Amino acid sequence: MEENKEAYWQENLRLIFICLAIWFAVSFGLGLLLVEPLNEFRLGGYKLGFWFAQQGSIYSFLGLIFWYGAKMNKLDKKYHAED
Repeated sequence: MEENKEAYWQENLRLIFICLAIWFAVSFGLGLLLVEPLNEFRLGGYKLGFWFAQQGSIYSFLGLIFWYGAKMNKLDKKYHAED
């Protein structure tokens, strides 16, 4: 049983790390570091770099919340940790 808890926690930490890495890449990478090259493109009339800095990171965060929730539901079923 203890082995299952450890494996469950390791998979959970892996998902959290993936979410944080994606969120960092989108918010910091696309919103700050790559803003100038992205500003060459437009999305809805706005420069793409500006859009990522203002809206893109928020949409990415919301998408990650739903993705994490779905993955955790599968993980809970895999390890029979459902409430």
